[in-house]
Amino acid sequence: MVLHGQWFAATLPAVAIVALGLAALLGLVTWRLQAATPWGSLAGAAITASLIFSTAMPPYQPWRSAILPVLAVAGLAQLATHLGRRRKERLGIAENRKGRTAAQIAANLGVAMLASTSQMQSLLLDSGWFFRLTTAPMPLFAVSLAALAEAAADVSSEIGQVFGGRPRLITTLRAVEPGRNGAISLVGTLAGMVAGTAVAAVGAWCVQGDLLLFGVAAAGGVFGLLFDSLLGATIEDRGWLNNDAVNFLSTCSAAGCALVVLALLPR
Repeated sequence: MVLHGQWFAATLPAVAIVALGLAALLGLVTWRLQAATPWGSLAGAAITASLIFSTAMPPYQPWRSAILPVLAVAGLAQLATHLGRRRKERLGIAENRKGRTAAQIAANLGVAMLASTSQMQSLLLDSGWFFRLTTAPMPLFAVSLAALAEAAADVSSEIGQVFGGRPRLITTLRAVEPGRNGAISLVGTLAGMVAGTAVAAVGAWCVQGDLLLFGVAAAGGVFGLLFDSLLGATIEDRGWLNNDAVNFLSTCSAAGCALVVLALLPR
């Protein structure tokens, strides 16, 4: 949301202080829980502060911003990382015990931050990507929310490796070993869809959006989840890109899907 006018001038200091404070607290907690490295915690705090600031709206309430969907993404990721950790360690596919790096966090949350900036939203509006949602005060937030939903849906791989049994490659449906790039399972895919949909619901509630905003964001998240597996089975499996790059492109695809859906809505 682009902050402007008298409301912007009057509340700018309060919004900035709260955004920085909440983001710093989140960064400290993730560092202390070893959910992220020190640099990863700092990157997460910076991205979170930007998201909170750019999605604030009148009347200002801290939870009526991107803070809750970001917390949902972080919580789901932490839960999925710890589920069945011993099994994942035996398979050699467990996450680093020191937590996620700055590159990993930027790959998962960076697109949502970029899509929520006033410059990006002005560019989309000026280029003709204009649309109207029935009751949503922040329709462009659907793009950022779709990227966050995809980041949450990424738990599919963690959960699928533990509870999904023998996975299959998304491109050929051939049975492969757990941890293989592009491998999917029914349990993991459903878990990812539920996680992405949950984050979309939280985000839509935060900005007082309607069912259409929720649906667009959820659809983008599910699309990004499947696109992530496709990239994993092709370019990542061949060593052309690493996992961070694939995650970044997947969140881009989720945001892009939301943009396309919004562009196709009746004017």
